[in-house]
Amino acid sequence: MDFDFDLFVIGGGSGGVRAARIAASEGGAKVGLAEESRMGGTCVIRGCVPKKLMVYASGFSGMVEDAKAYGWDIDKGNFDWGRFRPRLHSELDRLEGIYRRNLENAGVEIFDCRATLADAHTVKLDGDRTVTAKHIVIATGGRPSVPELPGAELACVSDDMFLMEEMPKSILIVGAGYIGCEFACMMNGLGVETHLTYRGAQILRGFDEEVRGLISESMIDSGIDIHLGCSVMELQQTDDGILAKLTNGKDRVFDRVLYATGRVPNSAGLGLEELGVGIGHRGQIEVDEWCQTAVPSIYAIGDVIDRIALTPVAIREGHALADTLFGDKKHKMEYDNVASAVFTQPEMGSVGMTEEEARRDHSILIYATAFRPMKGAFIERTERVLFKLVVDADTRKILGCHIVAEGAAEMIQMVAIAMKMGVTKEDFDRTCAVHPTMAEEIVTMREPVRRS
Repeated sequence: MDFDFDLFVIGGGSGGVRAARIAASEGGAKVGLAEESRMGGTCVIRGCVPKKLMVYASGFSGMVEDAKAYGWDIDKGNFDWGRFRPRLHSELDRLEGIYRRNLENAGVEIFDCRATLADAHTVKLDGDRTVTAKHIVIATGGRPSVPELPGAELACVSDDMFLMEEMPKSILIVGAGYIGCEFACMMNGLGVETHLTYRGAQILRGFDEEVRGLISESMIDSGIDIHLGCSVMELQQTDDGILAKLTNGKDRVFDRVLYATGRVPNSAGLGLEELGVGIGHRGQIEVDEWCQTAVPSIYAIGDVIDRIALTPVAIREGHALADTLFGDKKHKMEYDNVASAVFTQPEMGSVGMTEEEARRDHSILIYATAFRPMKGAFIERTERVLFKLVVDADTRKILGCHIVAEGAAEMIQMVAIAMKMGVTKEDFDRTCAVHPTMAEEIVTMREPVRRS
């Protein structure tokens, strides 16, 4: 059978774009891609990139105070969202243009519309147009979710935060995963009165317990009001703002309420279930280790399969799939030792197992140190950093590394390379330190602080 395309990708985020570009440029495939919104997807348009730029912006308020303590005659002004916002969106436009040009240069045909599946080889585009493809990749990503509650329509989600016309004076953030905590630190740093509520006992569920505790204390010390073991019962519009009724009885009015209670895969309405593609309870598309669904011609990658919802993971899944289908380099994504970062203030970098995960199946040694870094100690700041290694007591392999410090994301990338190579504690011990740095602590911890 002759097809219009060798590969058709639904979704123009990082994973879909990588799959399309590699298949076309390196695999020689005829490729089409449909995107109903903006090219670049969540990461570029409403996630990682704008978030990191806001993190940078929010950090300058603390830098001003530090500069004064270091002897600079400098005054702290007010953050001007009206100046920052146009520049932010100009940068996003620039990046979207790069994504589009890269596809075009690779020979990918772009369709700026919604696409659904008519059958295992047929894609229906807006209107009555259809195209056929030998292989189809679903790369539609995920979206924020807001639970059902009275007044839910008054809440915003992370996507909306980059579109605000003006900066609120106060905000309530519901949810304490990495998105909620990052936005809490951002908004607090930009001068917004910030409250965060979470129904659990500690923020950042799923991360190492010591890391969670230190970041929580740092957030509180910076002025963020954290309400743990607390839920929102109802939101009401008032003349002064949005009234949030909380289970702890501390009801109050906020200019803005942000829900950061999780994301769900964008799998609905694509026609997948009708074709026999498995859909999980969270809406994730079910795939095998090669990202192939129960329908052999249909694949899925990225957040829509809900494995590890990180942009670099989606990119590697897309690249591996393109190589497997159209190259002579058949391979699949490896999900062990995927590093991640949380851009709180201070930020956190993590790779491998937490202490709690490791002790389930291993005898472990914990090497850890917490201290005031030189930069802050000099001006009598109380903020502390944490370096932690989780080590297998029998093999001496590093099972996990967790860092809470300025620049933790940069440091953890280097550790991830070593861990992927099977590094042991003795390999760290043989490595000469770079002094004076915070990172030297990774290779100077000699004695374990506990065994488990």
